[in-house]
Amino acid sequence: MQDFWWRTTWPLLPAALISLILWPTAGAHIALAVLCAAMLLLLLKHLFQLRQLMTWLKRPDLEAFPWGSGIWEDVFASLYQELRRHVRNETQLISELERLRQAARALPDGVVMLNENDQIEWCNPIAERLLGLRLEHDAHQPISYLLRQTEFSEYLNARNYATPLMLKLSRNPDMTLELQLVPFGVNRKLLICRDITHLEKIETMRRDFVANVSHELRTPLTVISGFLETLKDIEGAVPETIRHYFDLMETQANRMRNLVNDLLTLSRLESSPTPAQEKEIDVDTLLEHLHKEALNLSGGRHCIILDGIEPGLHLIGSEEEIHSAFSNLVNNAIRYTPDGGEIRLSWKLRGQEAVFSVQDTGIGIEPQHIPRLTERFYRVDRARSRETGGTGLGLSIVKHILTRHQARLEISSDYGKGSTFSAVFPRDRIVRSDH
Repeated sequence: MQDFWWRTTWPLLPAALISLILWPTAGAHIALAVLCAAMLLLLLKHLFQLRQLMTWLKRPDLEAFPWGSGIWEDVFASLYQELRRHVRNETQLISELERLRQAARALPDGVVMLNENDQIEWCNPIAERLLGLRLEHDAHQPISYLLRQTEFSEYLNARNYATPLMLKLSRNPDMTLELQLVPFGVNRKLLICRDITHLEKIETMRRDFVANVSHELRTPLTVISGFLETLKDIEGAVPETIRHYFDLMETQANRMRNLVNDLLTLSRLESSPTPAQEKEIDVDTLLEHLHKEALNLSGGRHCIILDGIEPGLHLIGSEEEIHSAFSNLVNNAIRYTPDGGEIRLSWKLRGQEAVFSVQDTGIGIEPQHIPRLTERFYRVDRARSRETGGTGLGLSIVKHILTRHQARLEISSDYGKGSTFSAVFPRDRIVRSDH
């Protein structure tokens, strides 16, 4: 700061010294005039330098930087260094941005950058090819104007992007795309798209293979089971010494038949995204039938209670599928609850959703197993599952049925004390009945 004041005021020192010399010889007026003239010249110099700076700021250019002397030399030098640092930073940012764009262009997936109004800011060549975009023409256009399919508009407006959207474009119905929106920044989004046509064909082949093999297995299994039952019914046909072998074969044949039936059910559910026939389901009556079936399956080994059934709370959906899902949850509870245990079935509102819950006092499930329970053939305890006759497909069937009804499966468990399985249905599926 001291250097600043010194470099600013030192040009006035010679004029002040001359004025002091002239004061006694030429008079005070002459001395003051000399000092004022010197100050005026210094002011004009500062104004000239300031004009140079203002002119340069209108068109900044490092090659045509203004020159100065005194304190202005320091000002221009500092400004020059700052401008050079800014240019270097800008060059680095441009270089980084270009590298990011090159990386995005090299991605195997399509990427579209959307602003806060869902307008296209940028996209890579893969997105142009998959979605039929042209960046030079479609920039700043709303993405909904270019992808006009209802499914995408609903996905975009739902603001729930946790799961991707499978979409067949009307311009190329043979291609299947997986689209997912990823929010970032302030109300901005990335639209990620990939071609999953090949994967869908493989999945279709897998489903067809499982369905065909399962269907082909039904006939020989039926024949084997029939002969085993016939031989057991013929007196003396099966010696007592080997009868237990026939009992074991019959048990395994029945288990195999249940597995085939579950595989066929899964294949049927996977082949269509929505239930074939939907109607209003009287859940009260459905649960009464389910309660009777559970009592028969339990054979008096458990206490099965209908608890918290809200009357007149009906559902829109496939009654056959809903019955299958509820039945699987109840049967699982019976299989994994020791004799003398308690199982409670409830159906009631929770906020704006309807919830069917099966609460048991069974063996419970360790936390690490819960996320994988709905996977095909996943078993927490394989030995116990075989003993109870489980196929490992029940919860997978339940998940598929609930997904087809826009519902979800919630699982909570206290290991060693019991579990609660809940089917949660959205408000759109709920109907109030006064009857």
